Amino acid sequence: MSRLLRTGLNAGEAAPMAVVGGEGVYFHLADGRKLIDGSNTGGGLGHRHPAMVEAIRRAADTPVVNEGWTWIGREQAADDLMATAFKGEEDWVGAVRFCISGSEANDMALSLCQALTQRSALATRERAYHGITGLSRSMTVQPQWHGGLAVHAGGSKLPAPMAPVRILPAPNGAIYGAPANNAPPSEYLADAPRLLSDTAATIIDYTQGGIYYDGAYQDEVARCAREAGSYWIADEVVTGAGRAGRWFAFQGAQSRPDIVTLGKSLGGGAAAVAAVVVSKDIVERLKGTSWQNYGTLRGHPISMAAVSAYLKVVSDDKILEHVAGLERLFARRLLAIAQRHPSVQRVAGQGVHWTVELHGPDWRTWHADTTEVPIASRVAERALEAGAVIGTSGEQTSLFLAPPLIISEREANQLLDALDHGLDVADEEHG
Repeated sequence: MSRLLRTGLNAGEAAPMAVVGGEGVYFHLADGRKLIDGSNTGGGLGHRHPAMVEAIRRAADTPVVNEGWTWIGREQAADDLMATAFKGEEDWVGAVRFCISGSEANDMALSLCQALTQRSALATRERAYHGITGLSRSMTVQPQWHGGLAVHAGGSKLPAPMAPVRILPAPNGAIYGAPANNAPPSEYLADAPRLLSDTAATIIDYTQGGIYYDGAYQDEVARCAREAGSYWIADEVVTGAGRAGRWFAFQGAQSRPDIVTLGKSLGGGAAAVAAVVVSKDIVERLKGTSWQNYGTLRGHPISMAAVSAYLKVVSDDKILEHVAGLERLFARRLLAIAQRHPSVQRVAGQGVHWTVELHGPDWRTWHADTTEVPIASRVAERALEAGAVIGTSGEQTSLFLAPPLIISEREANQLLDALDHGLDVADEEHG
């Protein structure tokens, strides 16, 4: 019996596949198979990218310097982030603080806003996921990701919430399955000024639950938040650092956030690293104070080396342009796949992050409190036969495709072929 306590994105008790290695966009499994990794939002440059491996090797020969000490590599990573990813945003972007995970980054950002405003309530959008620690857990409003226990015999044991949460309606754009007459954000966000009136922060992301970037929605939320005195946080943990086909999803609209949170791809998948980037206005408000929030391993030399190396590869190898081209391929093929499979209800996405939602029970009723394998997981299991790993987000009817940013067109087509193959299972059940 394994001595490791684990969790997973699928309901039930089955052990996940055993990964023993990887190269580029491929996982190597214990049974000898080599599968395209279509699920790894943490590995922007895939597995064992030579530039990342070399950066980590060099950094392993440095002292262990905690967050309380100045480290030249940390200063360099901050400069590299601002000069590369935030180039063109100099009029408002202020400073960065590094941490370890996206959950931690969101918790730090949200608690900072509570301290600055002396308000407790927070706001997010419907179906959001912002992490599973601290305040980020309270802001995760997908019912199965509550940080507690999903009892396999039925029911859940939840920890107490850490803050009052206001939930805004979400946009519903999609390339397949969108409403015929999609109302403008000003209509379905008409109650936003009231909902946000007592909030410290309003945080929105650009992928979770299959809800992607919508410029008009972002600008309306930003306007309402500012008028309410609520800081606006752009959660770019998934989309930031290139997955959206630009450095940040928020850059497609006019509004700019007070805080940006980053994670996953920021370290190229080679190190656990995240960041909280604050505006010049917040830097000014922090003068005369000390932010009493400390972490021993934040800004670790290995993580900082990974950040600098990743930013250089993305810039030098023109990864953003590559992702923008792949977006067109994914959109074209996914639309054709959806039209061919009656089990598909909705398809949405951006860059190289796409969600395929199946017909079935409403997501609001899914608590993962069963050993029954959800239909999305069965589709993903069938896709393994065709040579690819597809993600499920732990939802009952939702699949996502998020391969490394370096995936080739040939490999992307193989991944989409595997999805096509897997959806036959859902078609059989859909009837």
